[in-house]
Amino acid sequence: MGILDLFSGTVGLAVGDRAPDFALPDADGRTVRLSDFQGRKAVVLYFYPKDDTPGCTKEACSFRDHYEDFTDAGAEVIGVSSDSGASHRRFSARHRLPFTLLSDAGGALRKRYGVPATLGLLPGRVTFVIDREGVVRHVFNSQLAATQHVAEALRGIREGARPA
Repeated sequence: MGILDLFSGTVGLAVGDRAPDFALPDADGRTVRLSDFQGRKAVVLYFYPKDDTPGCTKEACSFRDHYEDFTDAGAEVIGVSSDSGASHRRFSARHRLPFTLLSDAGGALRKRYGVPATLGLLPGRVTFVIDREGVVRHVFNSQLAATQHVAEALRGIREGARPA
């Protein structure tokens, strides 16, 4: 095992797997489900450790700066962390984030998607591109390359999750 392996374990879901549905609250307490998008849009579901930390802020702002590229490609971006709705509201307002942030308070969704913890402690940073039928088409796992998640997600959209 190399040093970088300590920062990115194996992800539970793989390309071709059906993405588990979920029902989580957004920053305003409204329930969002993956199935809400099925048949309509691809979903870029990105898990990140914590609001307002340096890497997570860079990642979120990168998704913000490329949000139109995702919507033009027929995809919706959704961020997931264990932070509260109040934390998400502040984070989203402070950085003018145009996409939804969901609260996975106990980390149950993170576990269902098999997002590994970094060094066994820090919640992992993994992005899943899910097509309109609910199938995982691309997975990118990197705790350290926070801004690379956007390029990887766009590549995933171009390679197989675009609407017909």
